[in-house]
Amino acid sequence: MNLLSLTFLFPLIGFILLAVFRDRLSENIAATIGVGSLGLSALTALLAGQDFLAHIPAGQSFHQELWHWLTIGHFSPAFGLHLDGLSLTLLGVITGVGFFIHLFASWYMRGDPGYARFFSYMNLFVASMILLVLGDNLMLLYLGWEGVGICSYLLIGFYFHDRANGRAAIKAFTVTRVGDVFLAIGLFMLFREMGTLDIHKLVVQAPQFLVSGSTTANWIALMLLGGAVGKSAQIPLQTWLADAMAGPTPVSALIHAATMVTAGVYLIARMHTVFEAAPAVLELVGAIGATTLVIAGFSALVQTDIKRVLAYSTMSQIGYMFLALGAGAWQAAVFHLMTHAFFKALLFLSAGAVIVACHHEQNIFKMGGLRKKIPFVYACFIVGGAALAALPLVTAGYYSKDEILWEAWASGHQGLFWAGLLGAFLTSMYTFRLIWLVFHGEEKTEAHALHGVSYWVPLGVLLVLSTMVGGMIHPPLEGVLPEGAGAILELKHQADDLSFVQMVAGGTAIAGVLAGAALYVGKRRFITQLRHSRLGDTVAYWWYNAFGFDALYDLIFVKPFLGIARMLGNDPIDRMLGVVPGIVRGFNGVLTRTETGSLRGYAAGMALGIVFIVLALVALQVLGK
Repeated sequence: MNLLSLTFLFPLIGFILLAVFRDRLSENIAATIGVGSLGLSALTALLAGQDFLAHIPAGQSFHQELWHWLTIGHFSPAFGLHLDGLSLTLLGVITGVGFFIHLFASWYMRGDPGYARFFSYMNLFVASMILLVLGDNLMLLYLGWEGVGICSYLLIGFYFHDRANGRAAIKAFTVTRVGDVFLAIGLFMLFREMGTLDIHKLVVQAPQFLVSGSTTANWIALMLLGGAVGKSAQIPLQTWLADAMAGPTPVSALIHAATMVTAGVYLIARMHTVFEAAPAVLELVGAIGATTLVIAGFSALVQTDIKRVLAYSTMSQIGYMFLALGAGAWQAAVFHLMTHAFFKALLFLSAGAVIVACHHEQNIFKMGGLRKKIPFVYACFIVGGAALAALPLVTAGYYSKDEILWEAWASGHQGLFWAGLLGAFLTSMYTFRLIWLVFHGEEKTEAHALHGVSYWVPLGVLLVLSTMVGGMIHPPLEGVLPEGAGAILELKHQADDLSFVQMVAGGTAIAGVLAGAALYVGKRRFITQLRHSRLGDTVAYWWYNAFGFDALYDLIFVKPFLGIARMLGNDPIDRMLGVVPGIVRGFNGVLTRTETGSLRGYAAGMALGIVFIVLALVALQVLGK
């Protein structure tokens, strides 16, 4: 475990080497540094994890202080690392899944002029995320939090020559900064109330310092929630995620599966005692998750870009995690975070393979019939899609999503349970639609076969982890996060409704697939007619544009901001300050007109001046008497 610091130092060193020498490195050397640094990081994380689980320290956590960071009055945080079951789970996901994404990227990005630059950003992205989850205080977490923010900007706008990509990067950076401001305010409030930002102390002492349901506790939890919804793309700060597809596909896989969008879930889970002191805010967490998963599900049903379909599915699945957190199912939320990383990475990398095979075509209606040309990718999509839809027993997604629904039911959150079922039904429908349109039917784009070890190895490993194999991996969260209501009932052998929930959840997933098959295979004419009707066109347009949040924000924030900018572009303050020189210039203009060159005029002017002075003196004498 003393090697723990190497988990983020390896990718950080990789970033430095690639950033300094990138223009002079061949693709093979750049790939060796970029992928190799992540491989070493993953290996170090594996060794540290094995050592931790074999010799669990007292208090079920390991702390490593690297150096003293800074001292400001009574505030003196250290640069230290904290390893427990929660951070170990996230560390495994980040380094393990991140390594396979890097390996796939070494194949996907071949021939790109920014090859070394791409891997330098990717290495820094992973290093920042590792620092976020291993930091032992919220200052260090915030450093990693901002690191993944700047890396997301760099990677989303990687193809910056296209202005649309630059705008997408700016949008992601700006929207997530809104959440970051809330998080910073929350940190200030925590320090004011508790005098520390040490995570362990905050978690242990929060029940003592924060009165349950108090205004202070609610405001602190709200500020932390604001940061979480920004980074994890939940309503109302979800608008950036779909546009983030402007970056290369491996970037999408890294953002959605292993790094950025999971940060908000980690923050809430890590600070669970703070949220438990604010039960009203915790209910809001669940409501936000439920609303997001349903809205994102409807939006995914009408998307035409293969990556945007998966983007909305990520938004929906993170919604499930927020739903679980709101229901007090802390362990179930992190379990779903892990399984989601497996199958979402598989789906995004498979989508990247499809895009390469179709000569960088991303419109699913211009694909079709690809199962014969790229059968291995088809198999990956089948397994990944089944896990996303949570088909019973054979997929990793079933075990984690089923646990969330059971915990929602057992804790008495019936509304969250039914919202989760609706989301599961929509997920199965849009997953079937995606696979059917891309891999079945008539071939519309000439595709070519794919080859390469760095292409099929990551997909093969993630395919296995997306099956029940991944569902059998249980994060070591006992003693770190509280047990959910459902788990407690199971321990007491009082889980009478468990079978009912499992049957309903599994049946809903299957029903969604059957509904998708009926609509997109058997009743395609009905779908076409509905889509071209006035009502259908309006609803589809609304769903396609994610229920109009972008238009609303454009009206409320963007247009007023641009109006103020145009007004300030004329600089009214500068114009006000220009009044004095304007008056001087006016007098100057009047006086210059007297410069005629006429001697008689000058003489007459002098005479008039003398007369004026004499009259003024006489008037002063009269007034003085």
